[in-house]
Amino acid sequence: MESWLQRLFLTLLIGASLPLVAQEEESEDDATILDSVINPDIERRKIDESKIDSENFEMGFTAGVMSVEDFGTNNSYGVHMAYHISEDWFLEAAYGTTNTSETSFETLSGSTNLLTEDQRELSYYNLSLGLNLLPGEVFIAKHAFNTSYYVIAGVGNTQFADNEYFTLNYGAGFRIFPTDWIALRIGFRNHLFTHDILGADKSIQNLEANMGLSLYF
Repeated sequence: MESWLQRLFLTLLIGASLPLVAQEEESEDDATILDSVINPDIERRKIDESKIDSENFEMGFTAGVMSVEDFGTNNSYGVHMAYHISEDWFLEAAYGTTNTSETSFETLSGSTNLLTEDQRELSYYNLSLGLNLLPGEVFIAKHAFNTSYYVIAGVGNTQFADNEYFTLNYGAGFRIFPTDWIALRIGFRNHLFTHDILGADKSIQNLEANMGLSLYF
């Protein structure tokens, strides 16, 4: 009698413990799967920030045409250097030069020259603040190239007819990047200053369009 009661007790005890053991094994399996998904074993790399290629400085040259009010449209050449403060803002220093033509008065009069040959050379330098807009891409022959538009404005000085004139400038342009350190650019700029070469003070606008190449370092 006692032996039969012992067997019955052991049978009930084993039957009650089996679900608990199965539940513990299932919980351990679930925990292992979750650990592999949520906590992947990623090897951290050490990065030397001093070796990151920032390329914040830009240097380049441009060539185009400049229309000086009353003095014709002629070829222009320039150089520029910029510091990119961030992805959006940059500071640019630029120098450019062009030779002006005779005015319509000089051409019609036949002999009267308002300026000598040396005085006809116009040069300018300025410091401007630029803003990059609408970064994107263009696709040429199955290749993608980064692009951006920009607007720019600043102040500077113009040397013309043996005088210097305080000058405002503003404009816009477009860049395309064949690589991360070369850019082809197209720009348009208006240079505004006041002179009295023709007698009375006159505010003039001088439009310039150019193309150029920039290197980033």
